[in-house]
Amino acid sequence: MKTTRIMFLAGALTLALSGVATAHRADASASTTLTLRHTRLGSILVAPDGHTLYEFTRDRSNVDNCQTIKGCTSVWPPLTASGSPKASGGVNAHLLGTIKLKNGTHQVTYAGHPLYLYAADDGPGQTEYVGADEAGGIWYALNAHGGAVK
Repeated sequence: MKTTRIMFLAGALTLALSGVATAHRADASASTTLTLRHTRLGSILVAPDGHTLYEFTRDRSNVDNCQTIKGCTSVWPPLTASGSPKASGGVNAHLLGTIKLKNGTHQVTYAGHPLYLYAADDGPGQTEYVGADEAGGIWYALNAHGGAVK
């Protein structure tokens, strides 16, 4: 547990110091369209640029708890949208929604799960961080039904 916390804090510090720009992936436009991508874990929900989307086990339905944990959103930025998100390629439009964050932006949700990206993810379809134990919870991908992909 202590090692995981140290790794999480070190990762957050590294990203902050290196100036990694996560906003270009986390801040989506009004035309945010989510789709499914086939990976080694099966079909998972991905952002418009093909990057894996994650749920956080510390969240409750339609509640982002990452924003309350120091450094969490630096490593796990929320997927945001300025309009209604859209579904494509097997994504159920009825499961899409948004929640308003403390800073006034709107985070995309799927089946009530607030959605996040992983800041150090450098390519579409990467799944190395599915199941990561960080910030006091586990980060899973989601399938078309909104279930955790472990």
